[in-house]
Amino acid sequence: MIADCTGDNAGDSVGPTADGFETYGVTGVALIAFLALALAASPAVCGVLIIWLFVMRALMIVTSLASYFANEILSKATYGDQKDFDFEAPLTHLVWITSAVSIAVTFVASKMLLGDFKTDVAPQPDLWWVLSVIISCGTVAGALIPEFTKVFVSTRSRHVREVTNCSKHGGASLNILSGFVAGNFSAFWMGLCIMVLMFVSYHFSQNPAVMALMPAKFAFAAPIFAFGLVAFGFLGMGPVTIAVDSYGPVTDNAQSVYELSQIEGRKDIKSEIKRDFGFDADFENAKHQLEKGDGAGNTFKATAKPVLIGTAVVGATTMVFGIIMLLQGLYEAQVASGIAGPFKEVVSALSIVQPEIILGLIMGGSVIYWFTGASCQAVVTGAYRAVVYIKENMKLDAATASDKDSKEVVRICTEYAQKGMWNIFIVVFCFALALPFFNPYFFIGYLIGIAFFGLFQAIFMANAGGAWDNAKKIVEVDLRQKGTDLHAATVVGDTVGDPFKDTSSVAMNPVIKFTTLFGLLAVEIAVTMKDQTVKTGIGAFFFVVALVFVYRSFYGMRIPEDK
Repeated sequence: MIADCTGDNAGDSVGPTADGFETYGVTGVALIAFLALALAASPAVCGVLIIWLFVMRALMIVTSLASYFANEILSKATYGDQKDFDFEAPLTHLVWITSAVSIAVTFVASKMLLGDFKTDVAPQPDLWWVLSVIISCGTVAGALIPEFTKVFVSTRSRHVREVTNCSKHGGASLNILSGFVAGNFSAFWMGLCIMVLMFVSYHFSQNPAVMALMPAKFAFAAPIFAFGLVAFGFLGMGPVTIAVDSYGPVTDNAQSVYELSQIEGRKDIKSEIKRDFGFDADFENAKHQLEKGDGAGNTFKATAKPVLIGTAVVGATTMVFGIIMLLQGLYEAQVASGIAGPFKEVVSALSIVQPEIILGLIMGGSVIYWFTGASCQAVVTGAYRAVVYIKENMKLDAATASDKDSKEVVRICTEYAQKGMWNIFIVVFCFALALPFFNPYFFIGYLIGIAFFGLFQAIFMANAGGAWDNAKKIVEVDLRQKGTDLHAATVVGDTVGDPFKDTSSVAMNPVIKFTTLFGLLAVEIAVTMKDQTVKTGIGAFFFVVALVFVYRSFYGMRIPEDK
């Protein structure tokens, strides 16, 4: 249980928080790089828009803090004197209050900063509200996606209750299958939600005020700018997203600390509490409320994951534009020189009918599925090693474990997590370095494939894991059947769900961002080299290295077979 508490801190708190702040920074960098490249010929216009971005980001932090304190006052007034209430309600209110306040502040601040905006050619009085609408699509997504997530992972969700019902009639097998159903349905509905909001942003990006910002040769880039602003708006509620996500490990560890305390077994503990603190201890109700809080925590841990992965994917489309502009510039230089070369007109070269793009999409999807397997394999092997140690060194019928044994279990889990991480990092690094040397257009297809395959795989795994977790919580809290065969079936589902929701799904976010950011640098190196034979040799070398570590990520991490 101590290892579980440590894992909750690392996997459900520190990891997503670091991931959120990384996404927060990368999205801002992507937009600034976009503006600097697209508007290089109009530095005054570029400067005004970058200042506007920084002001929006600063104000969004302020709105998150203000909304937090407003929600605290509202929650205390509503629930302060209640002993039992819906723990999800105050968190839901916080998300929606923050979204509404952020949207209002976005419009007011944009009017103040961009109300009299003018390009090098003419004034653009509509720009302030058009950009506000586009950013607000992301802000609305930051509130809508948690609502869609709750449909599939909340303890009140019909999908989660279906998982519980399947467990009653078919045991662990139907539990697993029903969780897969919830995850797949969630990927469809969340994909539809993101698509609609991105379509709205695309529609407004065609407004003459936004189109006037783009140079004629980059007229196609207005929607890409809009998509970057959607990701920017996604993270407008970044502090609140991290706060509601962190609620999960707090409630989970509170429950674990209660169980580790073994307070119920202490002699005369109730009279001691009455004497020292002045109230009658109700341990049964305490356990019930802790379990209930953990269920709400599971729900809101799940809500943060699609928001973070969504920002990574939408933001990646903006970063890819840097590669597109680089290749377009090289093509124009090639045409001006009158010498035939390897570069093509970028819009036609990125057409879906081009074989390089199709092959890149397939390659990107392949890497996502390898990554899913490799990250889960690291969990499988680490869990196996921990179980072997526990069986060989700990008395399973003892009431407590020694500090030494607890630390050793944590060490084993950490060791195998790091072994898996090294395999995965080297593969992702080598592919990002190898593929641009083969063909930069193929690499753009690869980046798009990783982003969009990763989006749906991550949503599926995160929400399937959340459904399994809260199906177990329904059995423990609503049905109060802990320790029964039904509970055992849901524990199996929860065990499968943990690497789904807490390992593979959340780790796709940094994989997408690293590949895109590092890929931009790798393409710049590759296109400056003239000798295609040398480039192919470098690409082949790093590709082979990647395949070696793909092999190691399974065959080097396998559980040994019994002889």
